[in-house]
Amino acid sequence: MKFSMLASGSKGNCCVVENKDSRIVIDCGTTKKYLNSSFNEIGIDPHAVDGLLITHTHKDHIAAIKLFEGIDTYAEEDLGIMNQKIIHPDDEFTISSIHVRCIRLSHDAACMGYLLEDEESRLVYVTDTGYFKEEYYPLLCNADDYIFESNHDIGMLMKTSRPAYVKQRIIQDNGHLCNEDSAKHLANLIGERTREIVLAHLSEEGNSHERALTVLEETLLREQRMKENLKLRAAKQHEVLTGGRR
Repeated sequence: MKFSMLASGSKGNCCVVENKDSRIVIDCGTTKKYLNSSFNEIGIDPHAVDGLLITHTHKDHIAAIKLFEGIDTYAEEDLGIMNQKIIHPDDEFTISSIHVRCIRLSHDAACMGYLLEDEESRLVYVTDTGYFKEEYYPLLCNADDYIFESNHDIGMLMKTSRPAYVKQRIIQDNGHLCNEDSAKHLANLIGERTREIVLAHLSEEGNSHERALTVLEETLLREQRMKENLKLRAAKQHEVLTGGRR
């Protein structure tokens, strides 16, 4: 499988995962204009994808859902749209040739992560969670690619001008993962077949790509989990990032 991160952050999120037979979109939380432009950039018609997976119903994850009208849409909460399939934690199903497993996350809205698998590769997609259950380690370990939240640096977040209640919402167990917690989980998850980690949903004010990647690399080195051929990158808010087996 290969993936294209079209948008990642508090202003909007969208990812496309595809193989030779299937194309799946995860979230659609940015403007229709930007999504149409980004889909054109990667050469995909958004009206011809096989399925839309929704992590949760915050605006930065579903804002452009009307763009996918008529597409089978998988979400835990009722979206009030045609073609929706209600899903639950630990559900498993197949979209075309890609097998999907739902993962319960911890956010201030009912939120899912996803494990996507085909005959050749495994991809883990986890964003918008303040707490990640270690009981998922056996299921999600040694994937080929990880798209994993690394939302904030606690020190940088506390220095922002955001209200105290917003900062508290972010750092609590149903908020977002900080760099250190994200790196700790990834150090426990990656394995010999892992090719790439993409850090996702980075705060523009309370984090930086450089800081998040530094914490991840230092953690992997300290835990003796860093590999010479392991690629570490961070997704951006308004820039397409592609990866996976191409």
